[in-house]
Amino acid sequence: MATDVTTTAVDKMNCLLQGELSALETYRQALEKVEDPRAKDVLMQCHMCHSRRVDAIVEKIVSLAGKPAENSGAWGSFAKLLEGGATVFGDKAAISMLEEGEDKGLADYRKLASDPDLYVRELAADLISKQEGTHEKMRNLKLLVK
Repeated sequence: MATDVTTTAVDKMNCLLQGELSALETYRQALEKVEDPRAKDVLMQCHMCHSRRVDAIVEKIVSLAGKPAENSGAWGSFAKLLEGGATVFGDKAAISMLEEGEDKGLADYRKLASDPDLYVRELAADLISKQEGTHEKMRNLKLLVK
């Protein structure tokens, strides 16, 4: 059975996991809607990167005898917002929304990189550079797509 400290760490990791699951949903929806082939390539790269982060977070939670979140929870509403926005406003709007999601994710990783819990800090430190990478890809893509 997990200790209170471990349970708190797992809760924080599950928050990250829910954000990553939401990112997967959002990128999947964007890939269905976005028409620009250059954008689709970048979106696929980001989707795969978020998928690898999901795997890493789940692995860490399980190693602490925790139960990984199974869905995006409140984060899922962001994916639903994108679904409607991409259809109505086009590629540029979808990419802007994805960048906003990347902003939020980066803020979450940065916050947890200085968390008092060693397990949480280590996980955030292991994954923050990947989050910075997808954030930068979306920022650059937003400038590229008309």
